[in-house]
Amino acid sequence: MKIESTIENSPKQANKLGDEIRQLRKAHNLTLSELSQKCGRSVSFLSKVERGQARPSLTAMQDIAEALEAPIGWFFQNDGPVPADERPYIVRVNRRRRLTYSELSTTDYLGMEDHLLSATLDGQLAMGISRYAPGGNSGDDLYTHQGEEAGLILDGEIEIALGEKTFRLKKGDSFSFPSDIPHTFRNPGEVEAVVVWANTPISLRP
Repeated sequence: MKIESTIENSPKQANKLGDEIRQLRKAHNLTLSELSQKCGRSVSFLSKVERGQARPSLTAMQDIAEALEAPIGWFFQNDGPVPADERPYIVRVNRRRRLTYSELSTTDYLGMEDHLLSATLDGQLAMGISRYAPGGNSGDDLYTHQGEEAGLILDGEIEIALGEKTFRLKKGDSFSFPSDIPHTFRNPGEVEAVVVWANTPISLRP
């Protein structure tokens, strides 16, 4: 008989987990039905999980995490408890969550990584920080999504391709553009480049 481990038996923990799943699902513009198709779990079960009325096994959590293109650790931060009055508003540096965009789980193969700076995904605005190794980029293909985005170069240099135009930005430079313009980011320099960015409505890819 197979016995699956389950998430910590705590109503508060179950509610928090459900909130995290719902926020990430909405950030990916997925309905419960679409998430159900991607992870192989019923709409009824997923709805109960999001409302804190069902505790998913670790196996189910792995399926949900993969469907939401997130490492399972996204949902379980192990750097100590967060004060309740901080959770909706504050992200301490040691609790930043790394963003992933595919079943590859990380963007290491691109020579870059993104971390979320926003405390939640419940609003209309997402803020993050990206680090690009020398030669690192956000992908050789240009991509688009809904909304607008803006950013500030904190360190190094970044080359931004916007359609057929290319711009090279240095520390202290900033940018803003409609996200439906095909775009990509690259570090053309010899040192790490660091960019703080924001977009609205929420897209987990700058």
